[in-house]
Amino acid sequence: MTNIAQALVQLKAFARQDGAILWLLWTASFVGLIIDPAASWGSLFAFLTPFIVGWRLIKFRDEALDGAISFRRGYAYCWYVFFYGALLFAIEQYLYFCYLDNGTFATLLMQTSKTLEEVYKAEGLGIAEIKEAMDMMSKLKPIQFSFLFLMQNILTGTILSLPIAAICARRANVSNRFNQ
Repeated sequence: MTNIAQALVQLKAFARQDGAILWLLWTASFVGLIIDPAASWGSLFAFLTPFIVGWRLIKFRDEALDGAISFRRGYAYCWYVFFYGALLFAIEQYLYFCYLDNGTFATLLMQTSKTLEEVYKAEGLGIAEIKEAMDMMSKLKPIQFSFLFLMQNILTGTILSLPIAAICARRANVSNRFNQ
């Protein structure tokens, strides 16, 4: 196997493990949202996403790559972390919507739409679009819900991976290369 192939295998292996950590974070966020929508725990866990991925990228960089990682490799690592986390989360959500939800999420959506109606009215905007969108969302099947969230999480991960990789990228220390 070439060095590039070995590097990709290593990157994906670490990303799978860290994708599982991201899945646990998103699970805690989702459970917090379902159990107590008024509390901010669910939102707080979701807000921690880029920080957790950045922390895991730094651990990967420092422990597996001797403190050096290019922007491109960092971006690929972050993207794979988001991809694996989103895949696990979509499977979990599918199972939740099939067997546990019993309309809880649809009720939450309807409550949210009531709040948005007041905001739209205050801004002088029409509320027909909100009602139409919420009606459509309430009719989605579990596989459609989970696919919708899967695509949203992958898109979010694709975008968030850019600044995370840029911040965490580090060049190899030239003196260390010559001393080894």
